[in-house]
This record gives sequence, C-alpha cells and structure tokens, in this order.
Amino acid sequence: MRTLIKQAHLHDARGDHGVHDLYLRGDRIEGVDLGGEVDHTIDAQGNLVTPAFIDLHAHLREPGQEEKEDLASGLAAAAAGGFGTVVSMANTTPPVDDPGLVAALALKAERLGLARLRPAATLSRGLKGEGLTDFAALKAAGAVMITDDGIPVADAHLMRRACEYAQDLGLVIQTHSEEPSLRQGGVMHEGAVSQRLGLPGNPAAAEAAMIGRDCEIALLTGARVHLAHVSSKRGMQVVEWFKAQGAPVTCEVTPHHLTLTDAALASFDPIYKVAPPLRTDEDVAYLREALRRGVVDNIGTDHAPHTRAEKERDLLEAPFGIGNLEVTFALLYTELVGSGALSLERLLELFQAGPARVMGWPTPTLEPGEPADLVVLDLEASRPVTPATFRSKAKFSPWSGQTLRGWPVMTLVGGRVAFEGV
Repeated sequence: MRTLIKQAHLHDARGDHGVHDLYLRGDRIEGVDLGGEVDHTIDAQGNLVTPAFIDLHAHLREPGQEEKEDLASGLAAAAAGGFGTVVSMANTTPPVDDPGLVAALALKAERLGLARLRPAATLSRGLKGEGLTDFAALKAAGAVMITDDGIPVADAHLMRRACEYAQDLGLVIQTHSEEPSLRQGGVMHEGAVSQRLGLPGNPAAAEAAMIGRDCEIALLTGARVHLAHVSSKRGMQVVEWFKAQGAPVTCEVTPHHLTLTDAALASFDPIYKVAPPLRTDEDVAYLREALRRGVVDNIGTDHAPHTRAEKERDLLEAPFGIGNLEVTFALLYTELVGSGALSLERLLELFQAGPARVMGWPTPTLEPGEPADLVVLDLEASRPVTPATFRSKAKFSPWSGQTLRGWPVMTLVGGRVAFEGV
C-alpha cells in the first residue's frame, strides 16, 4: 500500500520543512516529492503534518471500569486528539499488576487499529503500597512504565526498592506526588478560595514534599523517575533544584493545570475536582514559564474520565479527574501559542520529542523509514468544544462551549487513518 499525502506542510523535531508531497509505503514513511503511482491520496491542503503525539499519562479504565471508558473509546479519543501513542495507567479493577493482563491489553488494543497502546503496570501488588510487583515479568509482557498513579507510594523504603529494581531493568518509575498525611481529605487547593468556601484543602506543600522525597531517592539509586502532573509553583521549584543537582528526574504538566485555577471551584461544580488540585493564578503562571524555559519535559493529559452520574455527585463525594484527550492540543495551542506565551515549536516538542526522551524512545521524525504515525493539524480551524461529539464516553468538559483554534483533522497510525474529522 502506497499513500500520498499531498500539499503537506511538514514539521518535525528537525524543524519546519515547508510544503511538500509526503509518501508512505505500508506502515513507514517513504520520502518526500518522490512521484510515481500510489494506491491512496490524502489532500492535506497545506495543513501542518507532523509526527503524531505521545501521551505518557491516560486513564483508559479497562479492565473493570468500562462504564467510564474502555480501550476502544479511549484510543479513539486519543486519535481524535492527535495522539498516536498512549501509555495507559494501571489503577484499574483489577489493577494491572499481572503480566498476563499487560499482554492481553496490548493485544486487544493492537486489534482495534486506533492509537497505539503502551501499558503501564503497578509498582505495588494490588495497588496496596506494600509488596512490589514482578517488574521483570511485567516488562517482558510489554509494560513500559511502573506506576501506582492515582495513589501516592507512602512508604519511602518501598519506593527506594522499586527504584533500584527499575534502574536495573531500565524502566521508568512514574510518581503521584502527594504526601498523604498532608493531603488528608482535601478536595481542592488549600488557600484563600478553599477557606472562603469552607472546603477541605490540599496544600501545595503536600506535592512539594513528595517530589523532594522521590527526587532524593532518584539521586540515591540512579533510577529514572518521572514526576507526574506537577501542579504548583513550589513543586516545580523543587523539580528545578533537583534537576540542577543532576537528579535523573523528568516532569510533566497537564492541560488543566495550565489553563484552570482553584477559582473555578467557587461554583462547587465537581467537574473541576482533580488530583492534584487546580491551583492559583500564580501557580499557573509559574508552570507556563517553566514550560517556556524547558524545565518541563512533556505534556501529560492525565485523561481521567468518569460517568456523568459520578461527576454530578456532591463535591465532597465526586471522584477526582476529567477527560481531555480530544481537546488538549487545541486548548494549549489557543491558550499558549495564541497568546504568545509559548512557541509552536516548543509546544510540539512537549507532545513529541519530549515524551520520547522521557521514555528513552527514538525522537519521532519524518525521516524515510520512520513509522507513519502522523497528525494533520489545521491551525486555522476554530470551533467551540462540543462534548456531545467526543469519542470518549465522558461527554462533558470544563471547556465546553469555549472556542478553540488549531484542531487535529486527521491522525494516521502505522500508515492507516485512525481518525478523520472536519
């Protein structure tokens, strides 16, 4: 199968290459402006064609929580958001702590023909924070990351043992940085807004303290530790300090922590209830600056869908998390690139080369022979967020009705069209 993507404005980690005809052969990139017979033609109409995005942090809920999301809906949502590869979190029911389950998830996802799935597996057996899982067997089955994400690893000795084990195997440990005894029952950021609303708060100190502990363990063991969803100025300052000391740590920021603040909770709407919580304007500004300065390694969606009934409970009882795979790029392109806060090149790096570096994967490029995992972006397309059209089962959004610019219009995975929009 030979495919021509004509009038493609090509861009990858090497730079902007202008408008060309891009040829694919099977599941690989063949080259540029080659000519000759093709089996299929896609007209990119001058839109940006670039390597498909990588998300290192998505909750796809399968197995056991399919009422919230499943592999089919979650990977379809990922493709609609421009993602060609997704690392699925392991806090499912049962947790992904068994090599057979890792292999089964990977096989099922491959058969779907949507975005690629790279499963994460749990750090502790049953997500109980006690004994370690068999990292070697999990890696052999296809697990690419070890994490108890959703639940902090409270036991520092267990985290040290996990890091030593992971370092021997070349695996990345991803953390959930909230010190449990400081977090307590907080449902939002601890600060002026939580005090005014009379809601239990979760202080930024809980995040900063756990980040500091895990960075020290990374320095001690040499393990690669990836700090998930850093949400606060103080937490990011701790990351910066340890990076300057040579700690082998990386970090991500989510779209919601870059665009929303704790002021949204004044509505008492649980759609804004996330973990870690939305912080202050000062925190958002600092995270954006950390993006610009290169402190942040990647954007992680932390796509965490729930049923509408769950998110319509009382704020104190509703679960943490929101779905965002389909809007993440357009949201950040609008809010950051559109405002001049970040360059397009840097934003793309955070979705492509950045996450690849975190995992030790090859940098995605448009070089001949590279996988034909591509996204076509219409940077001029402007439309409101319409959750009813989401591929995800979570058909509601904090950004519902907000007009965003810069939408994926097609995603190819292995040379196949996994998503085609308007």
